[in-house]
Amino acid sequence: VFSSVTAVLNMSVFQDQFVLEDLIQEVKRKSAGLSFGPLQSNGHISVQGSFPAMQSLRDFLLLKAKSLPEKDKREESKSHQRPKRRLQPHRPAVKESNSVHDADREKHMVVLDTDIYHYMKSFSPRTFPVNGDVVLSDVTDGDVTTVYIESAGSGSDAGRALRIKEKIESQSLKLLDTLRKERICFEERVRNEKQRYKRACESLRPRYPRVLILPYDTHIDVIGNAFEVFEFTKEVSA
Repeated sequence: VFSSVTAVLNMSVFQDQFVLEDLIQEVKRKSAGLSFGPLQSNGHISVQGSFPAMQSLRDFLLLKAKSLPEKDKREESKSHQRPKRRLQPHRPAVKESNSVHDADREKHMVVLDTDIYHYMKSFSPRTFPVNGDVVLSDVTDGDVTTVYIESAGSGSDAGRALRIKEKIESQSLKLLDTLRKERICFEERVRNEKQRYKRACESLRPRYPRVLILPYDTHIDVIGNAFEVFEFTKEVSA
């Protein structure tokens, strides 16, 4: 067991979208248990700390990378003329990819980890209000889900769409720190294993009300806090 590990991060992949110095400060706030060296001119920075803290940092950076928009080839020649977007404080895990304000509508877009999105929809449904003032829609692409928030028109409460967006971001940040996922895979050669696991999950559900169970054809994903997920999967597999 290693008490401390060292890694070198290549932050240059973010330099077209963020000011690297701001991003490094955000990473340091997110990872208070890690020690960081100086940021090099090539975007590299050394980091040292415990392995679990490194894993949390990796998960955070992967989610940040997933939120980067695809580059538009037609605009690539103009990219050096655009100012880099500075990070908003206290919103490290999700990025406002697009916000549009016109005379009648207010539109926002939030990129989330798909597992976090499913958990929020199941256990914090009020984060995604359903009413006539604001319309919410979502598009899932593998590990990433994009949520679109749009005001219904000029008669809507001004700023409500933005407040909903900020609430989604805040809730997702909290869950990013606490949620873990375990996957129970089915063995193809074992007959009726799929149904057996599903029955076991359903029987344990009342004892683990904050654990989310997502059944698929080849596996079951179990999402919740680390201790409950570990105990749940241990009992299912027993």
